Order: sequence, then structure tokens, then C-alpha cells
Amino acid sequence: MASKIVNYFLNVFSGLTCIPLGPEIFIFLLSASPILELRGGILAATLLHMNPVEGYLISVIANIIPVPFLLCGMSALLEKMRKSRKFYKCANWLDKKVEKNRIVIEKYGFWGVVGFVGIPVPGTGAWTGCLVASVVGMDRKKAFFATLVGIFIASIIMALFSYGLLAKFV
Repeated sequence: MASKIVNYFLNVFSGLTCIPLGPEIFIFLLSASPILELRGGILAATLLHMNPVEGYLISVIANIIPVPFLLCGMSALLEKMRKSRKFYKCANWLDKKVEKNRIVIEKYGFWGVVGFVGIPVPGTGAWTGCLVASVVGMDRKKAFFATLVGIFIASIIMALFSYGLLAKFV
């Protein structure tokens, strides 16, 4: 499923991949965005036949950059969204996401965030991990380092999958 979404974005933004540093910018933006994050970035780097080290580094760095901002501002943003008529449904969806994962994060703390961010399956990642950690009131430093460890675990898994197994079929 993720590769279908990545292919869609590659088709939509194919012009960007034709300019100098276009593929790198595309990978960076995809990896920094919610939902696909570095999983999508590493897959896209593979599909664009980018150097594995370059694709990996761009994806990881881009996925890390939003983390401090998410940890510092996510709770306040979610609170404002709950009060807004425009964003109320989105806030409810995010609240459900938090409640679904709250027990694991509260029970396992640091390692709960590491596992949540590090297991590359749909619905997990740095954005959601930061959301849950900030809403449950986890210490920001602890949440930041847990998210970093999770990002590195997910990136290694995705790089091995994308550049190992997937690269044989692309």
C-alpha cells in the first residue's frame, strides 16, 4: 500500500524530480511530512534509483527535523483544533489515535515510544509517536530520544527492505 501511495506522489510531483536536486527535495519533503514520513522517503529514494546512503540520510534527517516542534506544540495545537469548527473532526480523529495507543505509551514509557515509532507499519511513526507522547505528558527530552531511537530502527528496517528486497524488483 505504501508503495502505491509513493508512486502516486512520484507521478504528481514528477516535474520536481527533473530539476537539479529535485529528487533530493522530493525525498526530503516526503520524509518530513506526516503519514508517509521516512518510510515513504526511503521507498521513493529506491524507486528513483537514488544512492542508498544519500536516500537514507535525507530521509532520516528530514524525519527528525519536525520532532522537537511536534513535541513542543502538539498538545496546544490539538487543543485549539478541538475548539475549532473547521478542525473539530480532525481533532477527534487524532484523539482516537491517541487513545488507541495511550495504554502502550503509558505502560512502557520510553520503550513504548521507541517501539511505536520504530515498527514501520501504517499508522505509526515519528508524527504519531510525538502526538501520543505529548498528549500523555511524557517528558519532552525522554520523548525526543525515544523518537530518535525509533526513527533509526524504522529507517534501518525500511532501508534493508527497500534497497535489499524491493530493489531487486524495481
